[in-house]
Amino acid sequence: MTPAETPQKAGRREWIGLAVIALPCLLYSMDLTVLNLALPAISEDLRPSSSELLWIVDIYGFLVAGLLITMGTLGDRIGRRRLLLIGAASFGAASVLAAFASSAPMLIAARALLGVAGATLAPSTMALIFNMFADPGERKIAIGVWIASFSAGAAVGPLVGGALLELFWWGSVFLIGVPVMLLLLVLGPRLLPESRDPDAGRLDLASAALSLGAVLAVIFALKRLAEDGLHWPPFLAVVAGVVLAALFARRQRRLEDPLLDLELFRIRAFSAGLATNVLGFFAAFGLFVFIAQYLQLVLGYSPLEAGLWSLPSAFGFIVGAMLAAPVLGGLRPAFVVGGGLGLAAAGFALIAQAGGIEWVVAGSVLFSLGLSPVAGLATELVVGAAPPERAGAASGMSETGAELGGALGIAVLGSIGTAVYRSQIAVPAGVPDAAGEAARDTPGGAVAAGESLPGGLAADLLHAVDAAFTDAFQAAATSELVSAAAAVLATLLLRRVRATAAT
Repeated sequence: MTPAETPQKAGRREWIGLAVIALPCLLYSMDLTVLNLALPAISEDLRPSSSELLWIVDIYGFLVAGLLITMGTLGDRIGRRRLLLIGAASFGAASVLAAFASSAPMLIAARALLGVAGATLAPSTMALIFNMFADPGERKIAIGVWIASFSAGAAVGPLVGGALLELFWWGSVFLIGVPVMLLLLVLGPRLLPESRDPDAGRLDLASAALSLGAVLAVIFALKRLAEDGLHWPPFLAVVAGVVLAALFARRQRRLEDPLLDLELFRIRAFSAGLATNVLGFFAAFGLFVFIAQYLQLVLGYSPLEAGLWSLPSAFGFIVGAMLAAPVLGGLRPAFVVGGGLGLAAAGFALIAQAGGIEWVVAGSVLFSLGLSPVAGLATELVVGAAPPERAGAASGMSETGAELGGALGIAVLGSIGTAVYRSQIAVPAGVPDAAGEAARDTPGGAVAAGESLPGGLAADLLHAVDAAFTDAFQAAATSELVSAAAAVLATLLLRRVRATAAT
């Protein structure tokens, strides 16, 4: 390589800017972690149905997944920094609305607005990293920091969220994001460079609507199918989603400046990285919802204690992300991704035992160590396959895969767990009909209903809830099969991709 071709090294401003970029990533995982911890309190206060409870959790991921491609492309056009700051302001405002929601539908609506705002954050931050760090070695480190910031949020979230839930109402956990976003709005304009595609055309709104409609229709169908079994509404929704996706693909081929460059899917590294993100996050996110509730509802820990027991997993993500580049950098992507997903599958298998806190902690650490280098490398494969001017759109595709996989995991595995819980719960004789119905709907509803029952009857009800929820938890932990299948698929797809070609 000649000196003229040597990538420029990042300076002090870029590295400080990386810390600023990490702020919204930190907040994203904090928001997800504290929400899982708050679910029992939300169930007791707002009394949502089991379906509403799942919508509270996964409507955010649905809208993020459906809008990431659009927001990534929009950032390429109007500027990645500008879009990041717009999203930060919107996220802070929606967080306040969620904190003071007075009903389950209102909280679902607030979470939906958070999803729209959240869709601007991830593609903007990743595109800025690729623009700020031209040197491949420095870029690997920056991506490791980017991944680790999500893990740091998962580490801080349980501590802060658990403490807030001990002292205040459940809505206080959403207010964590407000000062973080205010800090980003102050520091972002000073430290982050603006970048955009100078030849970008106008944003095709019809393509944006088709992509969002296709994602939401398919996810809604899978969710209803898992909850209610085979019947016409989910079937029609699947057909609608497939038709919208076909129309979207056809439109992209005809547009001079498409929302999504379908030619990228011909690149093996791009397709494999995208598939890895979808399957890996499907397995992980689908289980996160159950772990937080299992620690509180079955093992009896307080929100703060449950948060403390979540720390080993979060630190596993941090260690795995930061050590991936120096330790695994010389290996072929097939070995890194296949081995990481295989280790994650072993962790899920341990969690599936549901034998107590030691099984949950050991399994969580294993899947954290396995998934963290996989997430970083998959992102690098996807974004690195695109030309620099399309970095925002490619980053949007990478994050779409992650968010879509996570939303599907919550919807499908969460619905399977709900179905198992409902089929296994045995309400003791003597429990009033209203309390029994609440207990059959959600575990949180059962805990709230038990507070109005005599001591012996309440204890019998909670024992039945513990047994049924443990069965549901074990059913959801079968995500080990998804992770194992993903390991095999990724190894086959990446077998010809060399380590030096990862970017």
